[in-house]
Amino acid sequence: MMSIEVRLKTDLWVASEIKRCEVLFMSAVVAHRGDDERGMVLIKQYVHTKGCRIYSQIRDSDDKLMWHQPLGDCWLDEPKADQYIAKQRNFDEDLWVIEVDDNKGQYTPKG
Repeated sequence: MMSIEVRLKTDLWVASEIKRCEVLFMSAVVAHRGDDERGMVLIKQYVHTKGCRIYSQIRDSDDKLMWHQPLGDCWLDEPKADQYIAKQRNFDEDLWVIEVDDNKGQYTPKG
């Protein structure tokens, strides 16, 4: 029996993630719009007085999307985070970038 995986279009996933942030009283914006159907997503979480964390989508050995922190789980200065994002955008023009302003430091990406 053949298994069929249904993939959610990236623009729909991004819209739902922004809505989820709003429900959690966090501000989230699309800083760069990528390919609507299959663009990968990079998220910059900003926490006042701490700095930023970067979350990036990758595919595991079963081709399922998962999140990782390519620069580690330490807090980064915003210019360093922005430099990494710019480098990734130059590499992948289909990349989406979401910026999350998280006053309490509780954000983690879903899905």
